[in-house]
This record gives sequence, structure tokens and C-alpha cells, in this order.
Amino acid sequence: MRTSLVAHLDWPFFDETHRVLSLGLQDWISKHLTDVGHGAVDSSCRRLVRWLGRGGWLRYAVAGTEHGGAADEIDTRSLCVLRETLAYHHGLADFAFAMQGLGSGAISLHGTMEQRTRYLPAVARGELIAAFALSEPGAGSDVAALACCARDDGDAYVLDGEKTWISNGGIAGFYVVFARTGEAPRAGTKGEPAKGSRGISAFIVDAGTPGLEIAERIEVIAPHPLARLRFNHCRVPKNRLLGEAEQGFKVAMRTLDVFRTSVAAAALGFARRALDEALQHAISRSMFGRRLADLQITQAKLAEMATTIDAAALLTYRAAWMRDEGANVTREAAMAKMAATEGAQRVIDAAVQMFGAQGVRSGSVVETLYREIRALRIYEGATEVQQLIIARELLKDVR
Repeated sequence: MRTSLVAHLDWPFFDETHRVLSLGLQDWISKHLTDVGHGAVDSSCRRLVRWLGRGGWLRYAVAGTEHGGAADEIDTRSLCVLRETLAYHHGLADFAFAMQGLGSGAISLHGTMEQRTRYLPAVARGELIAAFALSEPGAGSDVAALACCARDDGDAYVLDGEKTWISNGGIAGFYVVFARTGEAPRAGTKGEPAKGSRGISAFIVDAGTPGLEIAERIEVIAPHPLARLRFNHCRVPKNRLLGEAEQGFKVAMRTLDVFRTSVAAAALGFARRALDEALQHAISRSMFGRRLADLQITQAKLAEMATTIDAAALLTYRAAWMRDEGANVTREAAMAKMAATEGAQRVIDAAVQMFGAQGVRSGSVVETLYREIRALRIYEGATEVQQLIIARELLKDVR
């Protein structure tokens, strides 16, 4: 058992169920994930989703006990504990878990009873892979610039446009797609803000729907299923509209508020693993007639790494606890995501440096962590976007 993964669970943010959850998952991982590599990424991801579903872990990523969820609402602390634990052991397993939640999160929050019944139980069992399709070639961080459109056509909406950087693209069974049904984005006139975030709606689009195609598979430094989607006169029945028409921006932001904090937790898992690897290396590596750990410069770096992790963990689990208490956590989630991902990058970089040449050897633990963490500083809102969110929330209090 890794004590670094349970010691902080004595903090007042948690109760005994969270500690039991972490210990149970660590035991499950030791029996199921030891032989799972990162190669053949599509098949590995499908297998991980099935295993996580059979193990009962995906229940925590969906809401509603009648729909296969562990509780009526998603417990953010449980979500974070599970992601932190999975990320510590296996980055692709964390990704597989997280995307089942993010991809179906809008259905948990805004779906009709028919939509929840149709999709969520299969997601929780690991039988149906979910995807969240928001980003576009010209609208990544700037969601208000979204251009994919959905035209009302009798009993259906007709989607045209593209989505890109879509996780699980190419292997998902359905996509939650955000498209413009109202006015096109435009710049605001003097003294008037742009209105591009209005008029966006959310839809559930099944894989295999005519007019939906995988236009491109995208490879990144930390491999996972990723694609560019193209919609060409893609007809989506009106009963697949998710939430109210032209309220899709709110649907997207509410979903991201839930899962953004869990990105911070995944970063914590990566950082804790890097620190543990660095500690073991420091006490076993001989240098200048002593252990690397005996050098004051090494001790100073280890202290900095540990402090960075604990500071980020406090912000992360404050945000998770506040959301579970019913508070609005837009600012707190942004702070957690920024602090945890940026801090984990520094911790992992320090571990690579401590390992020297071995740290950049392809396939080593710290080299893998170095590739894993880089993406977390970008997806679900880059660090610069989190800064804008935090500042915007602060300014609300002084205007």
C-alpha cells in the first residue's frame, strides 16, 4: 500500500468512505492493472473501460442509483480520490475512468429520464464509451467562438461542422456535442460584450449516425484515443437534445465545474508518484561517496516537491468538499486545476532532473509522467484560462 495515497485522507475534507474507497481501488489495481501497458491505445482503453466497469469503479462517475451510479449525485471527493489513485498507478486507466464521467456528465446533470436510462447504466458498466465534443479548430479555450451549427429541420436537428481534440474520438459509442442553434458569434459593439456564448445547444449523437465521420486520428505525446470529428448533414432526433435549447453553454460549464477539480486530482496522483520515485532513487543512488539523499541540495528539492503537492492537495480537496456541500466552486475549481497541474509539472520535472540521464530514458516511470502531465496543463481549460476565470470571479466581488 502506498502511504502517500492515504495519509491526506485523514484531513477533515474526508470521511471513512473515502479512505475505504482509496484502499479498495489500490487493492484492485494490484490485481488487474499490473500487466496493462500503454501500447495499442484503442484496444487498451476499451479493455480498461470494461475492467473499470466490472470492478464497479465507473459507478462513481455517473449520477443516479437507478441508472447504475454509486449515489444520486456525483460525489466530487470520491471522483477525485479515484482519479488521484488511478493516475498514480496508470495514466491511461485514469483517462479511461475520467472520460466516462466527463463524456456522460452532461447527461447526469441535464438528461431526461429516457436519456439517462438509455446511456448511463451502460456507461457505468463499461459497456458504452462516452465522449465530450466541445472544442473546434477555431474554438478551443474560446468556447463562445464555436461555429458547428445545428439547424432545426422538423423532427430532427441537422448538424454541420467540425470538432477536434476529442478524447475517445473513434472508439466512443456516443458523443455529447455542442453546436450553435441560435445567432452566430460576433464581436460586441463598443460598451457591449460579445454574445457568442448564447445560442449554443447540446446534443447526444450516437456513433454510426449518418453524417458523422472520424475525419482524423490525432497522436499526442501521452497516447490516448483522440480524433477530429466531421458532421456533414448529420440528422439528430430532437429527443437527443440535451437540456434546453440554446442553453448548451451552461450545460458545458456545469459539466466542467464538476470534472475540472478531478483534473487537479489526477495531477496530484502523477506528482505523488514522481515524488515517491524520487525518494526511492535518492536513498539508493550513491554520489560523491554518499547517498544522493544525504546531499542538502537534494533534501531542499524533496522538501519543495512535498510542499508543492500538499498545497495543491489542499486547494483540490477544498474545491471538491465545497461542491459536495452544494457551493458554487467556479473560482475554487479553477484555482485547484491551475495549482495542481502547474505544481505537478514542477515536481515531475524535478524528479526527472534528479534521475539524470535515466530520467529521460523512454518508457521510464518519470519520463512517462513527464509526458502525461504536460497535457493536463492544457485540457479542460489551459492554465491561462483558469487565470481569467479566477480574476473574473474576484472582480465580481468588487464591482
